[in-house]
Amino acid sequence: MTTENTQSDMAKMFGDFAPKLVSLTDDVLFGDVWEREGLSPRDRSLATITGLIAAGNIDQLNWHIPYGIQNGLTETEIKEAIIHLAFYAGWPKAVSAMAVAKRIFDNQP
Repeated sequence: MTTENTQSDMAKMFGDFAPKLVSLTDDVLFGDVWEREGLSPRDRSLATITGLIAAGNIDQLNWHIPYGIQNGLTETEIKEAIIHLAFYAGWPKAVSAMAVAKRIFDNQP
């Protein structure tokens, strides 16, 4: 998740304040779980985005939607997943998620 000369996003956010959370995120979550062979990074991103929406963790989409794009998800796929979840996770969660997605896609080059 990091290279020799860069810090992870978690390290930038929490650094010395919460080093264990940084370590668990970088080493266990992204260093182990995200690297497992059972799902592609693209599929893991789709599962993560939909899980975050269903749980109401909309703020985390600010990081995970761009990461999903980096992992191969398209704008259409992300929007369709959000629309689909409106019926399973709740309309307000979907509307909130779509607002985050719109802001991200509107700011893309």
